[in-house]
Amino acid sequence: MSFPQPFFRWRPHPWHGLDVGPDPPNIVQAYIELTPFDRVKYELDKKTGYLRVDRPNRTSSFPPTLYGFVPKTFCGKRVQALMPESRSGDGDPLDICVISERPINNSEILLKARVVGGLPMLDDGEADDKIIAVLESDAMWNSVSDVSELPKVLVDRLRHYFSTYKALTPEEAVEVKIDHAYGRDRAHEVIRAAMADYEEEFGE
Repeated sequence: MSFPQPFFRWRPHPWHGLDVGPDPPNIVQAYIELTPFDRVKYELDKKTGYLRVDRPNRTSSFPPTLYGFVPKTFCGKRVQALMPESRSGDGDPLDICVISERPINNSEILLKARVVGGLPMLDDGEADDKIIAVLESDAMWNSVSDVSELPKVLVDRLRHYFSTYKALTPEEAVEVKIDHAYGRDRAHEVIRAAMADYEEEFGE
């Protein structure tokens, strides 16, 4: 018996062993770590490539959308340069929020996401952009091509979540700053920068 191509003898590492997507920076692949329905924060174990329990959520907030990262991206000096007030990139793969009409309850899944914009997040001095995308095969969001076409309340929820999810009380200081969402063209620029940063950091 011959195996279909491509065939992975071992499970590929989600960050390093998967493709960035079929048509980057327009359509990318997303590896999902968190769903809007779980009160536990999971995070990729960078050594093994498995999803590890990071901690129970400290606050009552749920992520408003699916949340994960784009494989073979890295937030380094090029991503940092697009956010001049930052001192560095955060050294992680590029984060992505994916909007879907139907509830997707499972994490540790792959999907194709069409990029429509992003949020410029400065986290403790590090550039930590959050790309915003819609599920590529989702007919409900099929006509959306830019973040400006999304319901404002949905984008506001994303901004609120990322600006508050680390703080347990209003008095707790959180070193996070999120400006208004940027559009598709800027998001494409951030993705290209993260792809170039990855190639320089890890090679092919």
